[in-house]
Amino acid sequence: MKQLYFGFFLFVCLLGTAQESQTSTGDIEGFKLYPNPTLNGKVFIETTLKAPKKILVFDVLGTPVLQTTLLGNELNVSHLNKGVYILRVFEKDKVATRKLVIK
Repeated sequence: MKQLYFGFFLFVCLLGTAQESQTSTGDIEGFKLYPNPTLNGKVFIETTLKAPKKILVFDVLGTPVLQTTLLGNELNVSHLNKGVYILRVFEKDKVATRKLVIK
């Protein structure tokens, strides 16, 4: 059981490091994710290019729970349970990864 907790802790630490590097390089220009945490089942994703975005959402174990293409800026996450998720956004050749909290 200790190995499972250690593995989970290591995963979260690595994910945090990956998020910091994505934020500092600014891969997707003008990337905004709000509200986070979300209460109403809707999240807005804005970028400077306003191009179509491929969205992937993973649970904390890395299992994909949502995959869609976003043409506007509103993402419906109302069917997801409360918890912490990893949101990965692809726009053209750029990628952004963020933590998403659903309350």
